[in-house]
Amino acid sequence: MEQHGTRPPNDGPRRGTPPRTPLPPQARHRPGGAGGPRGGRRPVPRAARGARQAGSARPARETRPGPEVRRLPNPRLTGLGSGLFCAGAMFLLGCLDQLLLGASPAAYGVLFLPVCVLTALWVRDGDVLTAPVVLPLAFAVGLLPVAESGGGAVGRLMGLVTGLATEAGWLYGGTLVAGAIVLIRRAAWVRSRRGHG
Repeated sequence: MEQHGTRPPNDGPRRGTPPRTPLPPQARHRPGGAGGPRGGRRPVPRAARGARQAGSARPARETRPGPEVRRLPNPRLTGLGSGLFCAGAMFLLGCLDQLLLGASPAAYGVLFLPVCVLTALWVRDGDVLTAPVVLPLAFAVGLLPVAESGGGAVGRLMGLVTGLATEAGWLYGGTLVAGAIVLIRRAAWVRSRRGHG
């Protein structure tokens, strides 16, 4: 009896089909050849790959500018402007001292120090040497409401002289602080002018 479930191994070519011939090397590397990429896909040129990569790249995050930092006022006063500023400031502080603190000379001397620092910092570079000169005058102007007055112009003048004598320490201290700031600024200004020259 013949067994239909088994087939002889098919080692050779089928009948009626031409024998396969080996392909030349050029055909193996062609897109449509046997040695081409799987699925019959054509290789993508390098330019197209670069365009795809550029298109698929994620856009860079936009950097938002941070909040603006508020700077302290930095005016540049002339020599006359610095004199008017410190004289007006000291007269106003002297009036406030008389109204709020009962004309305290010590409080007036303490308030004189920040005015000296601001005057030395706010005067412009060309007139920086005028700050130590105008500060004693401003101290005397602001001392008018604070000084004790015995009545009349002569009594007020005597009170002013007495106040200047007793509060000379605050006057010298504030002037020395302003003078140190002025010398530092002056040296920096001269150095910058030599560098530009």
